[in-house]
Amino acid sequence: MKTLTALFAATAITLTAGLAQADVRPDHIEGLLKSGAVMPFEKLNAAALAKHAGASITDTELDHKNGVLVYEVDLTDTAGKKFEVKLDAKTGAVLEDKQDT
Repeated sequence: MKTLTALFAATAITLTAGLAQADVRPDHIEGLLKSGAVMPFEKLNAAALAKHAGASITDTELDHKNGVLVYEVDLTDTAGKKFEVKLDAKTGAVLEDKQDT
């Protein structure tokens, strides 16, 4: 019985963690933009590019992370270095800026 309880608890924790960091469904994005919950993507992209002059965007993603909408931007600079910039999707504030290895 203890094994079954432990297995159930581990499964519940794993599912909860997945929901806490789930991608926003594409059909919800327009409503988030209209409501102001998400800043226009052009402004978010510009904020990410401002961190790495001359870089280009290779990928973007909008996620829920711990109750916050986070806009993730993958960049590659002219030297081929890759970066990931995470922004608060509502305010545009930079939450994280790191070089990918």
